[in-house]
Amino acid sequence: MATEFVPQKQDRARDAQFKTALHGKNSTSKTGFVAAISKNADAQKAAVAEYFKHWDNKRPSTETEDDKKTRLEEYASLTKHYYNLVTDFYEYGWGTSFHFSRFYKGEAFRQSIARHEHYLALKMGLTAGMKVLDVGCGVGGPAQEICRFTDCNITGLNNNDYQVERANHYAKSLGLADKLNFVKGDFMQMDFEPETFDAVYAIEATVHAPVLDGVYGEIYKVLKPGGTFGVYEWVMTDKYDESIPLHREVCYGIEIGDGIPKMYKTEVAEQALKNVGFEIVHQEDLAARHDDIPWYYPLSPEFKYCRSIADLATIFRTSWLGRQVTMKVVGLLEKLHIAPAGSQKVTEALEEAAVNLVLGAKLGLFTPMMLFIAKKPL
Repeated sequence: MATEFVPQKQDRARDAQFKTALHGKNSTSKTGFVAAISKNADAQKAAVAEYFKHWDNKRPSTETEDDKKTRLEEYASLTKHYYNLVTDFYEYGWGTSFHFSRFYKGEAFRQSIARHEHYLALKMGLTAGMKVLDVGCGVGGPAQEICRFTDCNITGLNNNDYQVERANHYAKSLGLADKLNFVKGDFMQMDFEPETFDAVYAIEATVHAPVLDGVYGEIYKVLKPGGTFGVYEWVMTDKYDESIPLHREVCYGIEIGDGIPKMYKTEVAEQALKNVGFEIVHQEDLAARHDDIPWYYPLSPEFKYCRSIADLATIFRTSWLGRQVTMKVVGLLEKLHIAPAGSQKVTEALEEAAVNLVLGAKLGLFTPMMLFIAKKPL
């Protein structure tokens, strides 16, 4: 039986106004690091306050049940403000596809990211002309790649106005506007008509849902009978035990640094899919293949795996050393009133996430690529 949950009330006019206040009327004129330090100071202060109110002066040993409940109830604003704060840092460090991937020897970073997206499309059986929904689409990097790979038509859903605007801007600039469309919306309460899409996918996005039954149920509703849902899910593995302080610290570090109301275990995601009516036809933790090059190498100082000058630049920015440099530079710019107040605090949260993502992986507690392929029965 699916878990009941009341979605957070939406105020789209207010969200649009806040996006303009934070980034200006032309929010696509800057990108990456420059965009990150160019935000309106007052709007940045408000976003920092709204996000970090869920985490300030709280740790796993001191947080209350009310703290946990509030994060779940305010999932939409928590996630929205998280991406108001980090999107530009993500693009600066990672590119336009905000996800991890497996690596083969000799494979460049961008090639690996694209192959991870192609693999999902292949397992789902996406083909030309299909009408596909990307749930939690970011700034559209995966949709661009999957569209080119399969020639399908993709609608991207996102609750962050800034990312929606950037995604549509990139689609237009790449000549893909006739195949890609990105819209504002909450994946816990979708506006699409039932049975609209031939297929639906989500890449490391539904982890932001307060209750997995809720987002999976909405996906099930908008999917046509016989349609396919494919997801790379962030989950804690069967080894995770919340009663062990170290385990909970790792999980909490991932939650605070990645805008996640609550992390769930693999078994919860599997059961949630079944609860809403899906038939799981394939499931595998791709991180458990024990590749020679670990998926988390961009977050660690493993420069030996780089295969190009571009890789060196990317991996330096995402590595521990690069992150320390970014934090120090951002902190200095903040003191000089060049970067808005709160910018360094954001980079510190991202650092906590990176450290715990790597530690969680090494301890076998966490995976960002639990692959589920599920069918909606005819």
